[in-house]
Amino acid sequence: MDQPRDGQDSFGSSRECFGEVLGWLEGPDAAALSHAELEDQLDSRGRELLRRMLQDHLSLRTLTEPRLDEVRDADALRHSAVEAGHHRPLATVFGEVEVTRLAYRRRGQPNLYPADAALNLPDERHSHGLRRLAATEASRGSFEEAAAALERGTGQHLGKRQVEALTARAAVDVEAFYASRAHEAPTAAEGDILVLSADGKGIVMRPDALRPATAKAAASATNKLPGRLSKGEKRNRKRLAEVGAVYDLTPVPRTAADVLVSKAGQAPTAAPRAGAKWVTASVVNDAAEVIATVFDEAERRDPQHVRRWVALVDGNNHQIDRIEAEARARGVEVAIVVDLIHVLEYLWGAAWCFFTERDPAAQAWVHDRALAVLNGHARQVAVGIRRRASTAGLSKQKRLKADTCAKYLTNKADYLDYPTALAEGWPVASGVIEGTCRYLVADRMDITGARWSINGAEAVLKLRAVRANDDFDDYWTFHLNNERRRVHQTRYADANIPTAA
Repeated sequence: MDQPRDGQDSFGSSRECFGEVLGWLEGPDAAALSHAELEDQLDSRGRELLRRMLQDHLSLRTLTEPRLDEVRDADALRHSAVEAGHHRPLATVFGEVEVTRLAYRRRGQPNLYPADAALNLPDERHSHGLRRLAATEASRGSFEEAAAALERGTGQHLGKRQVEALTARAAVDVEAFYASRAHEAPTAAEGDILVLSADGKGIVMRPDALRPATAKAAASATNKLPGRLSKGEKRNRKRLAEVGAVYDLTPVPRTAADVLVSKAGQAPTAAPRAGAKWVTASVVNDAAEVIATVFDEAERRDPQHVRRWVALVDGNNHQIDRIEAEARARGVEVAIVVDLIHVLEYLWGAAWCFFTERDPAAQAWVHDRALAVLNGHARQVAVGIRRRASTAGLSKQKRLKADTCAKYLTNKADYLDYPTALAEGWPVASGVIEGTCRYLVADRMDITGARWSINGAEAVLKLRAVRANDDFDDYWTFHLNNERRRVHQTRYADANIPTAA
């Protein structure tokens, strides 16, 4: 590496490189290039200039590093032997440099390097700058694409596994970051409600990353055809990522007719729009833990529980149970509303028991039943569906989806209070959480051919959530502070990094 000797210009290498770049720009070779070729050349030459500037600065620190009188490790043992010339490489966004510093030694104990703490150097070879780039690129596209982007941008060649490891390291503080955020004064407009929502999205995992029940099903599965799945068969290769969202919403009162239009070309009344959206996702934590995290964020926004809380769900019983349990534990009243889209799916399933696929009467039938449900008559609709199936003399198999729909409407009737929801201006469709599942999970995790490890999937989900919440810069500052504590402060007595007096 480019280390200056005592008495030499500490930045001589940088000045020499800068002179070379200027000389090249003034010469005939540069004059013959197009602007695109100039950009490419200056990108490479400029990166080398920046690398030398960083190396020269580190070398200057080596020359000026003071010897400390008192250096004690975490066990309060004094490291009194001081040895110069200890080197370590550091791969940075400009290229590789070398850090040379004093080692404080004690027989039988690991060396201490206060200069490393001053620089907040990572444990691994790659700098925090490279780690940040890896986290950003890997949360956008595949690890292979991230490695290629890093090489284009920095000239550093990293393998797929190295990028994955850097990404995992970058995500270790996400939960602590959100847990540490203090309660904030409400920023929502007066009268805005607080909406909570949760859902799940499957991710294709490596065999050793499946949950036990899924792994057992995959091991015992016997498909009818060797080359493809038959009807009703599953690959049993996915693990559910639990997804949550919290957002503010200005109520927009509507009627059932505003939601379901009956004339072709007629647009429905605009639905309430979400604002200040916050999202989270995990393939490690279960639904109960993710819902608890969603409640944590809601309480951060409304610690005194003065706003109206509304939970929008898809009807999953466990999800509803966990929301009700969290609400009781925290002493907050939460109105639970089952998403209308899921109701419509059940109604369409029932419709195909009574109509052929091309029969336009099916759409009118679904519209009328959905309108009745929106007007608060879910139980009556369920009775009517069962009666029609019986009157038509449908077989048990033929009427299966009709009975399923009727059972769903009956069992969820307490959460289908759409007249109240519409009158109060609450949302009745889960577009926000469905969209979150798509852009937070599917857009990245469903890349063709991807098979995820638990650590890789969890890291990418957390980083995508941080970026979606527009918290990445604040998170990175928090992460670097935690890295200083983990990697350096914990090695010294009383977690105090020694410095010159």
